[in-house]
Amino acid sequence: MTARMGDKIMLIFALGFGVLLLDQLSKLFVQRNMLSGESIPLIPGVLHLSYIQNTGAAFGILKEKTLFFIIITALVVLAILFIIPHIQREHLFLRLALGLILGGALGNFIDRARFGYVIDFIDFRIWPVFNVADVAIVMAVGILFWQLLVHNPKN
Repeated sequence: MTARMGDKIMLIFALGFGVLLLDQLSKLFVQRNMLSGESIPLIPGVLHLSYIQNTGAAFGILKEKTLFFIIITALVVLAILFIIPHIQREHLFLRLALGLILGGALGNFIDRARFGYVIDFIDFRIWPVFNVADVAIVMAVGILFWQLLVHNPKN
């Protein structure tokens, strides 16, 4: 492996590991300090810490499809691992997005594999409850979307 290859792989894995660590530590804090279904207002009416055990995906769709989500996540992680060596060094934002997706996907994967549900806790009251892994994945999608709109190479 060349030094350049190592640099681009390290960025993706370091970011992915950072997201995964933050996600799992925040979920551990919630699990150890709250009861499922409990909600603590941080900014009353705006931001609450609400411990939810989500057996579905975003917005609670596809409830009780844990095996399906485990398989899909494994495929996404494998696809990222396959793509990494083919990314050009100058594609920093793509590497950032893949690191965020990798960490977020693994964070929710670990929950599903361990518990059969994903621990969600960030509650803005006007949006479904979510977690750090979800934030990372949404940020990655935003980065990818921005790249497609702003930096789409001319034919």
